[in-house]
Amino acid sequence: MAMTGGCLCGKVRYKISGEPQMSVICHCKNCQRQAGSSFSAIIGVPREALEYEGEIKTYADKGDSGGSVDRQFCPDCGSPLFSLVGSLPQMVFVKAGTLDDTSNLQPAMHIFTKSKQAWVELGDLPAFDTAPG
Repeated sequence: MAMTGGCLCGKVRYKISGEPQMSVICHCKNCQRQAGSSFSAIIGVPREALEYEGEIKTYADKGDSGGSVDRQFCPDCGSPLFSLVGSLPQMVFVKAGTLDDTSNLQPAMHIFTKSKQAWVELGDLPAFDTAPG
């Protein structure tokens, strides 16, 4: 089953072939800053499963571990779209809020909860101070 999505202005569109390999809620400070919110819902898919059309811009960032995180976004509307994590080169992390249909989205866990906003309730999902494993 293919999933589709895109940025706010519609100049970037993407298609994901197959099912996500992970779905998480990230509470790291940089995801908070990039999303302009208290956390970021993301899905992880194999890089070869993602196709996109349109121009994207990349901001070279560092994660809490010090490793590289390339944050990709639409240069026109600024919508965050994808993250490429240096320690997981086979994966691309897609900002779930950019999906056309999120009705089947089921996050499995919260990560980087050491940075979560104090007023955010985590519910029953497993939660990790950093990334699991």
